[in-house]
Amino acid sequence: MKMRHLAALLVGLLFALPLHADVFKPAYLQLQQVDSDTFDVLWKVPALDANTVLKVKPAFPADTREIIAPFSIFSDGAVVQRWRVQVPGGLEGKPILFGNLQNTGLDVLVRVERIDGSQQLDRVLPVSPSFVMKATPGAWEVVTTYTVLGIEHILMGSDHLLFVLALLLIVRGTRRLLVTITAFTVAHSITLALATLDIVRVPSPPVEAIIALSIVFVAAELLHLRQGREGLTVRKPWVIAFVFGLLHGLGFASALAEVGLPHNAIPLALLFFNVGVEIGQLLFIVAASSVIALARRLRLPWPRWAELIPPYFIGGAAMFWVIQRVSAF
Repeated sequence: MKMRHLAALLVGLLFALPLHADVFKPAYLQLQQVDSDTFDVLWKVPALDANTVLKVKPAFPADTREIIAPFSIFSDGAVVQRWRVQVPGGLEGKPILFGNLQNTGLDVLVRVERIDGSQQLDRVLPVSPSFVMKATPGAWEVVTTYTVLGIEHILMGSDHLLFVLALLLIVRGTRRLLVTITAFTVAHSITLALATLDIVRVPSPPVEAIIALSIVFVAAELLHLRQGREGLTVRKPWVIAFVFGLLHGLGFASALAEVGLPHNAIPLALLFFNVGVEIGQLLFIVAASSVIALARRLRLPWPRWAELIPPYFIGGAAMFWVIQRVSAF
């Protein structure tokens, strides 16, 4: 077995196991200001069913009064609660605490929609489980928050990483690889923007299933290459990267829809989410290429049949996702 194939297997195991693609399920708190001291609250937390919910909930300041009692629904792996609260003097400078957050290891995305139309977006981590509403949010918090979201999404999205890994194994030559990755980047940037801005509307479940099928396709192309047959991906990799990149961009958009965009900074948030995705993608490419380059130096002997392990591993994982996603239609 050539060491690039062993390295591919190791990289695949590192980034693709367990086989849960696009793990993008933080809790979510939305506060919509009605007047100076009244807020509509939306709280979304991951759950197995309506009764099996993570024991995390926002705790408002002690003088908070519920005007409308909470009501809950279960949908798409989460329980969503809505209610209305009144906080004398408003929420500015007063912490909202998230009890038990450290025990769950869950992050919380918080978005505040002020009465003047401005918004504040923040991310609460288990190490500091509290949120404080600010008087005047700046653009910097949008930049940092959405960049981090983009990086986390791509690095936790095993399906996107396996697609890129298959391209790394198929495409030969640095220049050819750069053109291919650029085509993938341009394509998913286009559809990410179109879908996020609601110019293009495509149901998420079929898109996710077709994304998994795109990985099956490139895995099959890699298998054919190992057997001495060159497919379209070998001859024109940038074409395949661009076409399937359009699909992957729709997948990124569905993930971004989980948290939404601040209405007064949509272009900025969209731009830096995409920047984060690119940073994460480049980190993966550098890491995978480094492992492959290091493995080549070792020159350990492997049986020839072991060359088929990477395409079968990538294709097998992708077929699992295809079946899982189609069954969820």
